[in-house]
Order: sequence, then C-alpha cells, then structure tokens
Amino acid sequence: MGDSFAGTVTRAPQELEKDALEHVWIHTTEWVRLAEEGGLRVFERGEGSTLYDVHGNAYLDGISGLWVVNAGHGRREIGEAMAEQAAKVAYVSSASYTTVPSVQLANVLAELTPGDLNRIFFCSGGSEAVESAVKIAKQIQSMRGFPRRYKIIARRGSYHGATYGAMSLTGDRKEEYFGPFMYGVHHVPSPNRYRNDFNLEGEAGDLMCADYIEQEILAQGPESVAAVIGEPVSTSNGVHVPSPKYWQRLREICDKHGVLLIMDEVINGFGRTGKMFCTEHFGMQPDLMTMAKGLSSGYAPAAAVAVSEKVYDIFKEQKDKSLAHLLTFGGQAVAAAAALKNLEIMQDESLPKQSAEKGEYVKSKLEGLLEHPTVGDVRGLGLMCGLEIVKNKESKERWGKGHDYLKALDRILNAKGMITRVWDIIHVAPPLVVTNEELDRMVQMIDESLTEAEAQFQGEIGT
Repeated sequence: MGDSFAGTVTRAPQELEKDALEHVWIHTTEWVRLAEEGGLRVFERGEGSTLYDVHGNAYLDGISGLWVVNAGHGRREIGEAMAEQAAKVAYVSSASYTTVPSVQLANVLAELTPGDLNRIFFCSGGSEAVESAVKIAKQIQSMRGFPRRYKIIARRGSYHGATYGAMSLTGDRKEEYFGPFMYGVHHVPSPNRYRNDFNLEGEAGDLMCADYIEQEILAQGPESVAAVIGEPVSTSNGVHVPSPKYWQRLREICDKHGVLLIMDEVINGFGRTGKMFCTEHFGMQPDLMTMAKGLSSGYAPAAAVAVSEKVYDIFKEQKDKSLAHLLTFGGQAVAAAAALKNLEIMQDESLPKQSAEKGEYVKSKLEGLLEHPTVGDVRGLGLMCGLEIVKNKESKERWGKGHDYLKALDRILNAKGMITRVWDIIHVAPPLVVTNEELDRMVQMIDESLTEAEAQFQGEIGT
C-alpha cells in the first residue's frame, strides 16, 4: 500500500469512479454497462433535493436515496449535533445502560407514535427492526403461555428487509440462493386496486384481503399464529393505498384470535405519507411498529420498534425474564443525536404537512401522464407516489422486471438528471423539502423520458 494510507489520497473523479467499480459492492446487475460508461457514479455532496456527483453534475433525487432522506440533503445542523455528541460520548453498551440522547429520543418517539406505543427498542436499520419485532412478538406469546404461537403471516409482494428473518417475511424472496427460509411464514394477498386478486373493486377488494388473513389464521390454527405483519402502504408492492376499513378490520381480526399486529413503517414513517406515521391515516393502532429510514433521514443508522404498553406489560409481570435479544448498536448515542435533530427539523418546518400538500400537487401533475400509452395508473399518498408502467393499457400486461424498455426508461431519465427507481413502477418520492418547481421538473423529465422510450419500443407497445 506504500507509505501513505490510500484512503487519504485525493483522487481524480475518473479514478474514484474506477475505484468504486473495482472495490465497492453495490446492488446492481449492470456491471458491464457501468464499466463501459467509465465507472460507478460517485456522489460528493447534496443540498435539499439535489445531489452532485464528483464531476459537479446535478441530479434531482426523486426517491430520497431510498425513501430515506426526508429532511433533505446537506442539513448542516444534523451533522453539528452528531459531532457535538461524538465529542461527549459515542457508545455505551445497551445491554445494561443507555445515554442521554437515547433517553431523549425514546421520550420524543413515545409522544409522536399513535396510542400507547410507548416502549422503544432501538436498532440500527430497518431489517434489524423487523427481525426485532418478530422476536419480540414470539417471546411475548410464549410468556403469555402460548409457546406454540410461532407462525407469522405476511403479505405477497411485501418488502421487510434483507436479513434472514426479514427476508423470510418478504414477498419476493431469493429462494434459489437462501432457502429454505424461516419456518412458519405464510403469505396472503395484499390490497391492490389495479390488479385485484378477487376481481372486486375499491374497498370491497381491500376487505376481502383482510378476510383472507382471517381465513389463513383459521387454516393454520389461531393457537399457532404469533403475529401478522404488513406495511401500511407497500412501496415494493406498487404503492397501493388501502381503505382505512382494511386496517381496522385487520385490527379486529387480530384481537379476536389473540394475534399480535405488526405495522412496518420503515418506509412509510416520518412524514413520507403526509402524516408523521402512515398508521394515522387509518384510525387504528398496531401492537408493534417498526421504524427506520426517515427517523434520522439517513444521517446515521437509526431504527426502532415501538411496542404497546399493554403488550409490554408481560415483562413487568414476569420480572425474572428479559428480552432474549440484543443489538450492539441499538440506540448508539451519535445516531440518537442525529435522529433528535432530524425530528426537531421535521416539527419546526412542518414537513409532514408539506408532504401532504406537495404530494397532492405532484400527484395531480402525474395524472396528466396517463395520456402515455405505457402509463396504466397513478397513485400514492403524500410524497410517496408511483406510476404503473404497462406494456398494454387495456390488458394491464406488465413489461416484466428487467425488460429492456424499463432499462431504457431508467437510463433516459437518469441522463436527464433525475434519480429514482424504475421497475414496473416509476417511484416519485423526493425529500419532503422539495419545491413545487422541482416537482414540475421531475414530472417534465418523466414525461420526456416516456416519450423517448416509447418511440424506441413502439412496435411492442399495446401488443
């Protein structure tokens, strides 16, 4: 390595991109294309809703990193809060101790979360939060006298994380690589008003999805089911927004059968859908709620599980038993300081309210793109919108994940200066600080990109 540490040497932009391609392992299947284009794109700084790469090129961040940077890029005050805390103390063991910012963060979250979700277990990422919630649910059922309640019911098309247990719950699992998965996981239909599993429209289809969960609980045997888990609005499953009656009905079903209800707010939470938590749109409360991403807006790894007081009470009753689960970096002091400052910004700038207003604005603009032959539907809640991209609008036929049309659309959009995820859905979920002018530019970029891609593949559209 020589006399100097390689990481401290200033590198030219092209060298950084080459180094990134050679040494940084990212989640992509397009290594050949990246190599041909000169390397992996490397970003140097961000401001608000804009990212700048090492060449100084600007890109509108249409997906907030990955539904993460809710408070926007370049918030110096969050960095300063982290530095101040790091200079005091960064880490103590969460096995027996805690720190001032962790206590303060737990208090703030207990105030913000719906109902009596007052007991906070800290983690360092969304997958960890989901794993923790499942383990908490299983232990609580056992402590209640139901050791055979180990099964978890999840929903098809869901995404809950990439660690082993979380991936076991995820709808699109990589069985060919990692199976067999965690025993006792069963998947059921998820609300989808565009392609309904039951050929029912609107709320009726949503309620049938809820009733299907009850049928699955009965089929498995209520005495064997620990919990049901679902995202309030699933981004991975196409941003379908269910009726409040769906979640209210699911709450009733879980209570009826003694099953715990876990709501996964890792993506939905912290203003993304127009309220601090998406759960608030549905007029009910889960027993456990996971959170991450927007908790710190990506400035530090921070996550948590909020647990209802009435569910936690079993630990007060059985004082000789502790939670048989621990994470080294849960509640790390610097991450807690970042989250506290992030939440302060959200409240001071009314970012959930801004998300609601801007979400309605951009959704109305996106609906104008329904004139395109490959845009089948536009839907969303707050600044979490999606355009369903189809091959045939009449039959609602998909292009299929990885199709050249979708790859072309992604590349064209990227070249115009917008970053987002293009699968069967074009996601529009910028930081909550985005301006209406920036939203207009995003819609224009999508419009132009669709036109160019459709011209390239016009022979395949509608067939």
